[in-house]
Amino acid sequence: MTFKTRVRCFRTGLVQLAEQYGAVFTFHMGRKKYVIVTGYEAVKEALVTQADDFGERGLTTSTKHTSNGKGIIFAGGESWKTMRRFALSTLRDFGMGRSTMEDRIIEEAQQLLEVFAQYQGKPFNPTISINSAVSNIICVLVFGQRFQYDDPQFLRLLQLVSENVRLGSSPMTQLYNAFPIPMFLVGDHHKAMKNGNEARSYFTKVYQQRKAEHDSNDVRSFIDRFIVRQNEEQDNPNTFFDDQNMVFSIGNLFGAGTETTSTTLRWGLLFMMKYPHIQEKVQAEIENVVGRERPPRADDRKRMPYVDAVVHEIQRFGNIVPANLLHETKVDTTFRGYHIPKGTPVIPLLTSVLFDKTQWQTPHEFNPGHFLDAEGQFVKRDAFMPFSAGRRVCVGESLAKMELFLFFTIFLQRFTFQPPPGVQPQDLDLSPNPGVTNSPKLYEFCAISR
Repeated sequence: MTFKTRVRCFRTGLVQLAEQYGAVFTFHMGRKKYVIVTGYEAVKEALVTQADDFGERGLTTSTKHTSNGKGIIFAGGESWKTMRRFALSTLRDFGMGRSTMEDRIIEEAQQLLEVFAQYQGKPFNPTISINSAVSNIICVLVFGQRFQYDDPQFLRLLQLVSENVRLGSSPMTQLYNAFPIPMFLVGDHHKAMKNGNEARSYFTKVYQQRKAEHDSNDVRSFIDRFIVRQNEEQDNPNTFFDDQNMVFSIGNLFGAGTETTSTTLRWGLLFMMKYPHIQEKVQAEIENVVGRERPPRADDRKRMPYVDAVVHEIQRFGNIVPANLLHETKVDTTFRGYHIPKGTPVIPLLTSVLFDKTQWQTPHEFNPGHFLDAEGQFVKRDAFMPFSAGRRVCVGESLAKMELFLFFTIFLQRFTFQPPPGVQPQDLDLSPNPGVTNSPKLYEFCAISR
């Protein structure tokens, strides 16, 4: 079948096609045939049960040009396995998921609270300050330092990431991916490549500087640890610890560690303004369990089931990465009675899982009850897959979970978030901006001290 619809309605169109053709179907975009997998059961079967068959990363024409098969996110084969394993172990060694990182997140959240307080309850756009605070957490791990919120180079990097997230699924980029011919040399994909080159130029500069100053007795970051491994394997002609893998890995960690978590937090605060009765219940539970004399900590989560449910529902309803990243079959395989050849691009549609009406009571409503039992206790849901699943699950999942809980609870402990004067909660727009991620439209809020 041929899939013809507006590019901007791409994901919506896929969900509608699933209702007509079932959980697994194919469509052609340009010269390429894609397999779409939809719904919790089918996506789980592909990514978890048949993880080895569906675990390769698929590349579009644009991501092929911008990734070179290097780094973590868009790499494959042994290089990907090595880089992913190295990234996980290194980030854990430097505190990911542990109390040392918890302290850093709390400190960064306190810095951000001071920014909010400067506006004295007047409306402002929080996007840049939230992006900066969240990005500083991954920057400490990758670079061994945080940046000031007004640092021009830091702000430029954040701008490049945001632009490329938007450009990555623009109509012109989708068209280029479908028909990669010279007439499309100028367009959004070209701008994205230029942005990527600029960011990598900065990462290369930092990396080369660290390499020149390297002290094996002072290893404080992902970059430092990578240089150690590079030196250890300098006589290995087959090493994966080369300069390109270093630079692309930095870019992957910086971009992914910034964009999804900051976007989720911005959705969360928008939802709290939209549903003030939920915001009140969140604040009441924080008050009851933590009080106001100390900041919330990760261990408080198990005693705050309603807050935990709200944070999970923000991730589900925010639907941050609706189309997932492209997968590819590693071998010829049979899936639900269909033969799928090796090298076939596969889209496991996460939005179809997070809004699967067989798994969620009210999928198209913001409902923290999705994660609560009859006694009001938190319950895990198998269909909760905002970080994907299987071999390609997000490397920074544990860090993101800690960040979301701590930033969100610290925000709500200190402030009540309200729309600007003259704007009613029911008037707030929840329709997302199109992009690789679903981000909320730019908004202002009033942070009212409690």
